[in-house]
Amino acid sequence: MISRFDDLFIPDGDEARRWAEDELANPRYADAKPTWFDLVARDIGRFLADLFSSDNGANIGPSALIIVTVIIAAALIAALVIWGRPRSSRAVRRARGDLLGESDDRTAAQLRADAERSARAADWSTATILRYRAIARSLLERDLIDPAPGATAQSIARDAGAVFPDEASALRRAAVAFDDVRYLGHPATVETYQDLAATDERLRTRRLEAVPA
Repeated sequence: MISRFDDLFIPDGDEARRWAEDELANPRYADAKPTWFDLVARDIGRFLADLFSSDNGANIGPSALIIVTVIIAAALIAALVIWGRPRSSRAVRRARGDLLGESDDRTAAQLRADAERSARAADWSTATILRYRAIARSLLERDLIDPAPGATAQSIARDAGAVFPDEASALRRAAVAFDDVRYLGHPATVETYQDLAATDERLRTRRLEAVPA
């Protein structure tokens, strides 16, 4: 039940709790949830803080503290070597989900293959759309960009251009071609697709250390 006081609605306990539950159900709070690595690191930090406290430190002794610290550090290094750097929960979820405004869980390789099939059928418009999606998916799979949910073709091109500055112009052309076909209904040509496919082929073989200074 809601009471009214001087034109201000004041919720009672039940209503306030319901509002809080509705707000926390918003997906943006799920994106902020800590990863498993965050939780483990937090617990280890608390353990070390307790271990090195004045009371525990006096009881355990300096030699034991050093040994425990070395063991924990070695375990963390081994975990990073075996499993690699943990990706954020947001990146993991987006790796297979929304892509340029549509739900699409195909890999970059699958999108390229589908684009090539459309190209062989001379369906240049479909091929162009799929090939740009392949570029975006490949960049995401390699953790080279981290676009916001609902990112546009232009914003993805800007992010990728910051990673590969010498490809910025080609990426802008690719994004314009995608938008022209996908949203403006302009038919693509064989030249449009070939230019976009060439950009994709160059990017898929590039490494960050190969980018000119």
